[in-house]
Amino acid sequence: MSTRNPSLLHPRFRALIALVILAVVLIPALSLLDSTSSNASPAPPSDSGTWVPPLSGRFTVSGPYLAPPHPYASGHRGIDFPASPGFTARSPAAGTVTFAGTVVDRGVVSVQVDEHTVFSLEPITSSLRAGDTVRAGEVLGTVSSGGHCYDECIHLGVRVDGEYVNPLRYFYGRAVLVAWE
Repeated sequence: MSTRNPSLLHPRFRALIALVILAVVLIPALSLLDSTSSNASPAPPSDSGTWVPPLSGRFTVSGPYLAPPHPYASGHRGIDFPASPGFTARSPAAGTVTFAGTVVDRGVVSVQVDEHTVFSLEPITSSLRAGDTVRAGEVLGTVSSGGHCYDECIHLGVRVDGEYVNPLRYFYGRAVLVAWE
């Protein structure tokens, strides 16, 4: 009984390899030529509705958002900005204060941005009350201590329709996908 091993030198196999290499090289090259044509339309401008950082100075995140695997699991449902007690905390977006008070051991301010979106900052000391309106960049209060931040940060959490989402998506313009012609 003989077994037959296909040879890598068989003409059909070599032709197939050549065709694959040609496709790998030519398809990207043709795409580049097409994208430089004069009828290519520019990408639309990015979304201008980006939020402002809650602290003055450089935009630095010290604690990233970590989505939990399910609603009751541990995770980090927001982002942290390095800050010390006494720093001025500003509203990242315009909206209406829905809560300003103490939760367990820390001050919290929550602001309804639209019918779906609420952000919360903690730990914070504020004189605002539920029903007050705030503009983006307006002072909400001062960073205090408490919660997981202790004396090292301020935490920003964002909920959309009650579900926590990564707040970073509000600080940059939306990505725009442009189809290739």
